[in-house]
Amino acid sequence: MRKIINSTYITLDGVIEDPAWTMPYFDDEAAAFAGRQTDAADALLMGRRTYDGFAAAWPNMDESDPSTGAAYFNNVKKYVASTTLTDPEWNNTEVLQGDLIEEVTRLKAQPGRDILMYGYGVVTHALVEAGLVDEVRFWIHPVLQGGPSVSAPLADARTTLTLAQTTVMKSGVIIACYRPVPR
Repeated sequence: MRKIINSTYITLDGVIEDPAWTMPYFDDEAAAFAGRQTDAADALLMGRRTYDGFAAAWPNMDESDPSTGAAYFNNVKKYVASTTLTDPEWNNTEVLQGDLIEEVTRLKAQPGRDILMYGYGVVTHALVEAGLVDEVRFWIHPVLQGGPSVSAPLADARTTLTLAQTTVMKSGVIIACYRPVPR
């Protein structure tokens, strides 16, 4: 069965939105870790807000420059959980129809590599609650950004995770990888 891996950039004060603050920390070491994530994944799963942000940015990047990651993001299979998006324009994108949990369970059962998610909002939360997310990787940046500390209110956000791995980068970024504790 495929794994769902969530990868979320976060500041010390819990901000995850508009991660332009990550750019000073995205060095060769971070790029290598990110590359290992994308190499292991043959699909992206995202909510509508993440889709809108990614679809606005990635198609405008140079796919011929391997350092941008644009070739991967523009061509990988993308699944969007949305009740309002009907005709996605970004290449190789499919909107999940019907019940989110049933659709993602079906995706996990298909042959393939990891399914990668970015950001932590209502879609990720619902999948964690349903036991469908296999690992959450928080890229903790040594930045205090200020502002809202989550992208969306997460009602009943009660999940216990266990630390699986910690990577400390020279830049000060800590990647803390957690796996849900079986219920």
